Amino acid sequence: MNWKVKSLVQNIISIFPYKLSYSLYYQLQRNFGSLKKGNYNPTSVFIGSIKLWKYIHKNNHSAKGKVFFEIGTGRVPVIPFSNFLMGAKGTTTVDLNPYIKEELCMEMLDYISKNESQVRELFGSLLLEDRFSTIMKYHSEEVFSLKGFLKICNITYLAPADAAHTALKEGSIDFCISYTVFEHIPKNILKKIMIESNRILKSSGIHVHRIDYSDHFSHSDNSISAINFLQYPDRVWKYYADNRYMYMNRLRHDDFICLFTETGNTIKHQHQDQSAKIKAILESKLLFLDDRFKNKNNNVLSVTGAWFILEGN
Repeated sequence: MNWKVKSLVQNIISIFPYKLSYSLYYQLQRNFGSLKKGNYNPTSVFIGSIKLWKYIHKNNHSAKGKVFFEIGTGRVPVIPFSNFLMGAKGTTTVDLNPYIKEELCMEMLDYISKNESQVRELFGSLLLEDRFSTIMKYHSEEVFSLKGFLKICNITYLAPADAAHTALKEGSIDFCISYTVFEHIPKNILKKIMIESNRILKSSGIHVHRIDYSDHFSHSDNSISAINFLQYPDRVWKYYADNRYMYMNRLRHDDFICLFTETGNTIKHQHQDQSAKIKAILESKLLFLDDRFKNKNNNVLSVTGAWFILEGN
């Protein structure tokens, strides 16, 4: 879909009252978008979950038997579910809005049941057989309920909730995590979230965050690049993506480094996804960059995504 048409649709739907707006947008996604009925595939997020655990292990921590705090649950709690399969003690996951859909959770389990060998191969030695068997037995023998599913998987779901002001105890969390969420949160709120995350994180704990820097409209419109949105000043961009469905803060990799440092975190490891294609676009100077971005070097602007592993303050 043309990105400007998608933006228009999102902006119109966002005008409706809260509950009606979310219902309409979800129905559009289910009938015409990425959440079409029967097509839900959690594989890409499973891969992200596995990478998250591997980054934890590479940084000399064990994730098994530990407590996670996830910022931004989304439609399906794939990350918390994956944590369960790999041996986490439990995951508290928070979202600003109650996005979780029971039918999508059911479709995730359907997918796993139909592709069991592929899922087993994906998780490999990280998969705990007893937990996998428990969830497959539940799927085949029980009537699905979201409450029951979350209980089995040791998932505490808080929504609507404010990740910047939780009621969690100080020093009660081993790992604070997010997966392609931080790019959708305003900078001032991100700072508050990091401060709160540091409060609830154990002194021995770490943060693991995956950030997608790409223009998300490019995910469904191949005619634009992952940096298409960098040509617009803030006052113009807000007309395209200042709604609840496609807000993007457009912070770049160096901006996140500054943000994490300002909130007292130490960057222990970072992995950047560099795009040669984006770097070529930048070097061609065919894309006019807004003043906010034109003074950043091409190495920064060609980073399309990153993993951050941080220690709290």
